[in-house]
Amino acid sequence: MQTSTENTKKYNIWIWILSIAIPLAVAALFSVKIPGVERLGFLPPIYAAINAITAVLLITAVYKIRKGNQKAHERLMKTAIGCSVLFLILYIVYHITSESTVYGGEGILKYVYYFILLTHILLSIIVIPFVLITYVRAISGQFYMHRKIARITYPLWLYVAVSGVIVYLMISPYYL
Repeated sequence: MQTSTENTKKYNIWIWILSIAIPLAVAALFSVKIPGVERLGFLPPIYAAINAITAVLLITAVYKIRKGNQKAHERLMKTAIGCSVLFLILYIVYHITSESTVYGGEGILKYVYYFILLTHILLSIIVIPFVLITYVRAISGQFYMHRKIARITYPLWLYVAVSGVIVYLMISPYYL
């Protein structure tokens, strides 16, 4: 039987592998285009909606845990993780079938867009290990440590979800 320390070490290895592999794979896939496949232009509004749903799930999950409903919180958080995984899959599928859309706005909006986009991208990379560590601490019953890191994870993840929707809304007029 494995001890809690052995399980934590095993999880930590997977957290680091995934935290490095996911951003590298996404970056590498931007250079991959599947020839002869029709552009899947219907996907961006779907994965933007998934980001919006994720944001609502996160807010609701925090509300539920503050009200003491641990089971609802757990279900909502697992659903939020599932939504994030689905978002990532659809995002990759879209980008391996379609060229990236260039933002066509001008003036101050252009700078606002690129600021939001840049912070969204950077924080979406940074939040991966935070989400995984927070989740592992919860499933392993380390609730004090879970709460401690969740106070960092929650605003980062919420920002990534909301900024993803904002980026989509700002660039959507320029999709082909």
